Amino acid sequence: MIDLAGPVVVAAGCGGTGRELAALAALDGVGAFTTRSLTLNARTGGPAPRIAETPAGLVHSTGLPGPGLEIFLATELPWLVQQQPRVVVSVTGASVAEHAEVARRLAQAPGVRGIEVNLAVPDARAHGLLDVREPFHAANVVAAVVREAQDLPVLAKVRADVLRVAESARVVTDAGAAAVVVGGPQAAALPDGRPAGLSGPAVLPLALRCVTEVRAALPGVPVVGGGGVTTPDDARAFLAAGAVAVQVGTALLHDPTTAARIAAALA
Repeated sequence: MIDLAGPVVVAAGCGGTGRELAALAALDGVGAFTTRSLTLNARTGGPAPRIAETPAGLVHSTGLPGPGLEIFLATELPWLVQQQPRVVVSVTGASVAEHAEVARRLAQAPGVRGIEVNLAVPDARAHGLLDVREPFHAANVVAAVVREAQDLPVLAKVRADVLRVAESARVVTDAGAAAVVVGGPQAAALPDGRPAGLSGPAVLPLALRCVTEVRAALPGVPVVGGGGVTTPDDARAFLAAGAVAVQVGTALLHDPTTAARIAAALA
């Protein structure tokens, strides 16, 4: 498990490149900063509209746009390292080989503290990414990343699916993951019917239940919880359920200081 500076972690994607958050709160005030999910080559993302608000959250199908590995290593990572948060790089891809190649390059990059394998994309197939809902695929991806990551700790982010989360957590830890991140969006749809994910306060009770399920099934495995965290009390609930840390994501789109404020309150 990565050595965190504190129990509050910026979740993948919602912190952008980090510059957006750093303009309002120092990045070294959180336990770690997780980058947006990185692919080997640049991605433009899905068609608009990509997001829609709901009464208690956000429905989104972004297609995970990003600059690709080369630009990230040349421009985004050096700036992040200068801000002195612990940098965890989220990775995804269209194949096991792509995941492995990205992990191999990241293992050689100064300043990377860990790799998070994003196995929690509910609309992966719609955007040409590897669908890892089957345990066999998830295990292969995690094993490949662990093999190439060398000494970097690998966290596996699994879907907060109450019926399968304990099984998913066992599969990824058996494949070598040092910790399990329980969170990510619930499967949903945009108003036009396109597959999407639902994030925000609406998913918190489900994510909290999933953390308790994983802790009960795998008491020795570090669990990072997330899903709908907007207040210090939300974070305390995950920690009380056995999580070693909590991720803050969608709330940052409403208030970019949320993670820093929760971290300060818990300190």
